[in-house]
Amino acid sequence: MLPDDVIKRAQRVLIHGKGDGNVLFSHEGLSLWGGVDPHTSEVIDRHHPLSGQRLAGNVLAIPCGRGSCTGSGVLMELMLKGLAPSAIIINQPEDILTLGVLVAEEMFACSIPVIALSSADFNALEQVTWLSVSGDQWSASETLPEVDNPARPSSLRLSEFDLACLQGEHGKAHQAAMRIITRMAELQGAPCLLDISQAHIDGCIYTGEAGLRFAQTLVEWGAKVSVPTSLNSISVDRQRWQQQAVPTEFAKAANDLADAYLNMGCSATYTCAPYLLEGAPQQGAQIAWAESNAVVFANSVLGARSLKYPDYLDICMAITGRAPYIGCHLESERKARYVVKVEKPAQADEAFYPLLGYWLGKHSHGRIPAVVGLATAGVTLDDLKALGAAFATTSSAPMFHIVGVTPEAVTLDAVIASQEAPVMAVDGTELAKIWRSLNSTDAERIAMVCLGNPHFSLSEIERLAGLVLGKEKAPETRLVITCSRVIYEHAQAHVSTLTEFGVEWITDTCWCMIDKPILPTEEHTMMTNSAKYAHYGPGISGCGVRFGSLEECVQAALTSQQVFALPQWLVASHDSL
Repeated sequence: MLPDDVIKRAQRVLIHGKGDGNVLFSHEGLSLWGGVDPHTSEVIDRHHPLSGQRLAGNVLAIPCGRGSCTGSGVLMELMLKGLAPSAIIINQPEDILTLGVLVAEEMFACSIPVIALSSADFNALEQVTWLSVSGDQWSASETLPEVDNPARPSSLRLSEFDLACLQGEHGKAHQAAMRIITRMAELQGAPCLLDISQAHIDGCIYTGEAGLRFAQTLVEWGAKVSVPTSLNSISVDRQRWQQQAVPTEFAKAANDLADAYLNMGCSATYTCAPYLLEGAPQQGAQIAWAESNAVVFANSVLGARSLKYPDYLDICMAITGRAPYIGCHLESERKARYVVKVEKPAQADEAFYPLLGYWLGKHSHGRIPAVVGLATAGVTLDDLKALGAAFATTSSAPMFHIVGVTPEAVTLDAVIASQEAPVMAVDGTELAKIWRSLNSTDAERIAMVCLGNPHFSLSEIERLAGLVLGKEKAPETRLVITCSRVIYEHAQAHVSTLTEFGVEWITDTCWCMIDKPILPTEEHTMMTNSAKYAHYGPGISGCGVRFGSLEECVQAALTSQQVFALPQWLVASHDSL
């Protein structure tokens, strides 16, 4: 139903401003990284209802952002190129997109309005074709005049150090970083800031000139990190980009961005799986991590405490050592809001876990789930890595619990928020639908096998070496692994076996940043065991992507073929899950 009033009020204003345009509406959240082309604003997430639409100049109405923390960087890039939506409307808690606008406003005096509506008003927008937004007002029938941004009292309690930063006593970089942190903390409703023990930076991914300008400006202002800080995968393999024929101009920009963060004191870890490194946080540690899969793993599997922090807020927290005391930093906000009952089919392979994570994310609606039924299933850390990455792809929630597996979920009662929490059961038919959606093509000839999204672990490398030992790869199919430099060095006992088999190694970067010419230059079919890459890959690469287990990926590398058929264990599970 269309709104009855000519002018209506927003439930909340996150970023004040004015904008109007045609409405792009979806009930499904959108990850701008991997989901939107930063050079054209086209939605390239081929699983999303808005696929093929362009955001530029339109009012984007989605429940929230989801997926990658780099969405903030993509949005800032769109804004500085004049390709951003004219306004963003949400109706769920949202940090990633909001932060992108906030940083653009603070650093580059560029902004667009972001408002939150009630569920009823938001759902009514499905029938609206055009909208005008100004301050806390919106109208589907008339262009609204610009209104002043009223000053609002802040309830955020600040320490002497926080106030000194805001007053510029610790330098311009600290001042800018603290301004961004406190504005975000106020929007989140945090009562105060807290000290963090480490940070992980996702903003080192090169999305365009805007992110590079941001980092280099901080360097010019004398920025230095104050806590141990690791770097996420960057956009090139710093050691191999020339032999990979990566364009020089792009490689230079990506390397310049990495150097800017190194100049601020970050470590050259270059991995999307920092939880595999020495120095990974312990249970209860208060940290500030970005990179969606890493945040989910840290919270869920390590028991550390972090929000799903957007790009650029991450480096601000690393500089100041301070973060908003809200969300998963609090014990009460780590509780599960719904329960999922599941039984792993007896014959299921490890592809069960990314399918389950993808399903959990799609049903989470921002809520933390508690999974029961896997305590005796022999869940490995690699299984949890795959599940968490898939969950982070389809959900805005920062963690999950698996009773009897993850550290805080000793019992269901220990992690459930209420005994009245809704209970769901995993449906085998739904998992089969997800399998089919992740297989974006039914082509059976495989040109490339893509492994390591998130970065391959040492145990995955060891297992792969065992699977290919004594066998010959089909010459027409490439097998490419991405992993961190550290894991690559630790895996030297297996690297020679795999290299002899025909494995190509890529470090420093990851599949969500890899494009042509590393990818097939023509439209071919790739295969992966990553639900995350099976989701993003078609839009990023323009190729068809097949999804399956590691053994199925090896079979594709051996034969250049992968039969398009629902796995037998999944066929048999339709009625048993």
